[in-house]
Amino acid sequence: MLASVTSSVTSFVGNHGVYAVFFLMAIDAVFPAASELVMVYAGALAAAAFADQHVVLFGSRVSSGFWAFLVMSLSGTLGYTTGGIVGWVIGDYGGRPLLERHGRWLHLSPERLDRAEHWFERWDRWAVFLGRLTPIVRSFISVPAGVFKSPFLAYTALTMAGTAIWCFALAGVGWGVGTGYRRFDSGFRYAEYVVLAGIVLGGAILVLRRRFSRLAGRADSAR
Repeated sequence: MLASVTSSVTSFVGNHGVYAVFFLMAIDAVFPAASELVMVYAGALAAAAFADQHVVLFGSRVSSGFWAFLVMSLSGTLGYTTGGIVGWVIGDYGGRPLLERHGRWLHLSPERLDRAEHWFERWDRWAVFLGRLTPIVRSFISVPAGVFKSPFLAYTALTMAGTAIWCFALAGVGWGVGTGYRRFDSGFRYAEYVVLAGIVLGGAILVLRRRFSRLAGRADSAR
């Protein structure tokens, strides 16, 4: 079963390239669709690891190398962000009653929805950024974000930022497998820096936010 799914995903990406990556990542934003496999294979495809498959955009072949890597990574990022926006709209429009009636189709059981609510209560809008960086959880953030009225512009920006980090990183893994570690490490070392910087920045923001909240609470108690 797993081998069949893997074969179907890789064949779809291999045959339709950029468009398949965009489509599958858009689906994964609201329903798990093997996003990790999609992006790793996309990176390998960009590295010309498969003799009969190439990166094609608007009818033109993208030369293997940096531009192919960039196109595939951005395709995944934009596809996931687009799907995330659709999920947010569904949640905002239907609200919790919609999920209580039809949530099973999105694998959003009442228990999972309760966990998502606690997640948002704990991290506020940063729940989106952290959720996008967390495997499996990332696919169950979009609709609840709309249900719990996460501000749309902040939600979109944080979705794109968090998604870009892991899309570029996973595509980088695929590139590394396709070209050999030494070439990957020297040509795309910046991807490691981007991932590290994103994690450090997100952690620093959360630490500062907690500290300011505690100071504000102490100030209120002293009054």
